[in-house]
Amino acid sequence: MKLYSYYRSSTSYRVRIALNLKRLDYEIQPINLKTGEQREADFAALNAYQTLPVLVTDEHQLAQSLAILDWLEQTYPSPSLLPSDEGSAQLCRELYYAIATEIHAPNNLPVLKYLRSEFEADQEALEHWNARWIHRTFEPVERRLETHSWATDDLPFGKPGLLEIVLIPQIYNARRWKVDLSTFPNLLRIDAYCGLLEAFKAAPPDAQPDAPKAAT
Repeated sequence: MKLYSYYRSSTSYRVRIALNLKRLDYEIQPINLKTGEQREADFAALNAYQTLPVLVTDEHQLAQSLAILDWLEQTYPSPSLLPSDEGSAQLCRELYYAIATEIHAPNNLPVLKYLRSEFEADQEALEHWNARWIHRTFEPVERRLETHSWATDDLPFGKPGLLEIVLIPQIYNARRWKVDLSTFPNLLRIDAYCGLLEAFKAAPPDAQPDAPKAAT
C-alpha cells in the first residue's frame, strides 16, 4: 500500500494511526499541501478532490479519510476499530463523527488560508478561530465520556479505535494552536495513554519522512 500524506494533515494522521492499528505495511508518499503540490496535474489525476490522504492498493485508489477508514474496517476486520458491545459501538461512532466532521471542516488549511487572504486574519485571530471550533465539539464529547462507564482506566472502550483515531490528531492541532485543554481531563487521559502505544508513536507529524528536520 502507498499512502499519499502530508505530515501535518490531520486526515492523513487519522489514516496513519488506523493502518498502524491494523498492523498493515504501507509506504508514505509525501505531498506538500503548503506549496500546492496537491493541485499539480499528476496528483489531481489521482484524486479529483485534490486533498489528502489517498490510499493506493493493488486494486484501489481511495480518497477521503472517513471512506478510507470504512474500507479498512471492512477489508481488514481484525482488530476491529469498534467495541464489540453495540451500545458502546454506537457511542464510539457518535463521538467519532462529531470530532471528525465538526472540527476538521472549519479548521483545515484552505479555510485558514481564506481567512488570512480575504479577512486579513492574523495569527491571534486564527488561534481564536481554532479554539472556538475545538471547544465547541470537545465540550460535549467530554460530557458524554463523563457519563460513560469506561472499559478500562485509560480508554473508554477498552482498546483504541475510531474515537482515538480522530481524537489524537485534533489534540495535536489544539496544542499547536495554543488551545487550553485543561477542562478536558478525559480527553487528555486518552491522549496520554495513546502516546504510549506504538501505533500512535509512529503516526504523529514529527515522525513522518516529510517533517522538517531540526537543525543540528
